[in-house]
Amino acid sequence: MKKALLIVDVQNDFCPGGALGVKDGDKVVPPINGLMERFDLVISSQDWHPADSVHFGKWPVHCVAGTHGADFHPKLDSEKIDLKLYKGTDNKDDGYSAFEATNTSLSDFLEEHQIRKLYVCGLATDYCVKATALDAVKAGFHTYVITDAIAAVNAQPGDDKKALQEMYRIGCILIESKEIGITNLAGTQS
Repeated sequence: MKKALLIVDVQNDFCPGGALGVKDGDKVVPPINGLMERFDLVISSQDWHPADSVHFGKWPVHCVAGTHGADFHPKLDSEKIDLKLYKGTDNKDDGYSAFEATNTSLSDFLEEHQIRKLYVCGLATDYCVKATALDAVKAGFHTYVITDAIAAVNAQPGDDKKALQEMYRIGCILIESKEIGITNLAGTQS
């Protein structure tokens, strides 16, 4: 069964020092870079907001299309990404899930490439990672969340744990990067 890595929003504005920096957000980069070679396809999503987005009524201005804040973290090996998705591109759209990308249908792309297993990592656990993982399960993909390659906003203490519990309840498999590619207890490759 073919598998894809989906890197959610590892952008400058979501890393420490960014407009909406996630504590330890930059620490997801090394495990993600180490994972890329293990997958048939590597896909990324980026917030790509217009400057007048209604999204900024809820959040500080961040990831405005074409700005440094919207760029990938400089240490992310973006040369290995096969498809880049842009989300939140409409000024009335929050664009939390990579399945809301406006430049390509993620579901169609995965189906065309016969991907059934989708491994989700990136930023932030309690918002865009969660929304993407939940949509992946709803779309019928075997969905894995790589727990050592995500970081949370934690607007409220414990939001990360609640998000992981919600993803698990809906059917996501929580896995660490070291477990990917080894035979699991069921005898199949994860």
